[in-house]
Amino acid sequence: MAQPKVLIVFYSRSGVTEALANGIADGARGAGAEVRLRRAREVVSQEVINSVPGWADQAAALNAKYEAPTPDDAVWADAIVFGTPTRFGSVSSELKAYIDGLGGLWAQGKLNGKVGSVFGTTSTPHGGNESTLISLYTPMAHLGLIIVPLGYADASLFKAGTPYGASSVSFNQATPPTADDLEVARFQGKRVTQVAKALTGA
Repeated sequence: MAQPKVLIVFYSRSGVTEALANGIADGARGAGAEVRLRRAREVVSQEVINSVPGWADQAAALNAKYEAPTPDDAVWADAIVFGTPTRFGSVSSELKAYIDGLGGLWAQGKLNGKVGSVFGTTSTPHGGNESTLISLYTPMAHLGLIIVPLGYADASLFKAGTPYGASSVSFNQATPPTADDLEVARFQGKRVTQVAKALTGA
């Protein structure tokens, strides 16, 4: 059976969402997947970026670690996992810009039948993790992805995360995900890989 290919596309500024992305990647690799990690790029002007202390340096450091996502990455993948910090209870504009750029593939039906899953982070408790993850289900349905939630299919979900996808709260301090958060993330990577493997082998 062919090795499942998992694309993880995320936006992260302070490294919190990045940490969850790497947890998902670890879980996917552990389940036998080939993984591509890609960071969505800023969409605001350099002037805006420069007005926020540390943003330019953080973006440069993350962009040096991760390639920008392309439509070809989505074609390559058997599964696509989207990750985002919450922006007013919904997806970040940076990740949404990448998703919006997949219109050409949508028109050709090239994403139909691929696995889709989501994860997210917020600065505050009840700050929109669940609403953000659910909001991402809508464009995934339009793209024809087979949405894979976590449910409560693993004991880790009774300690952290959401049934919709892995999550964490940074408490306005860029606090990294907890060990429990990362356990959920690794399970998500494993679950997505297992579903992708079953679909590609069918």
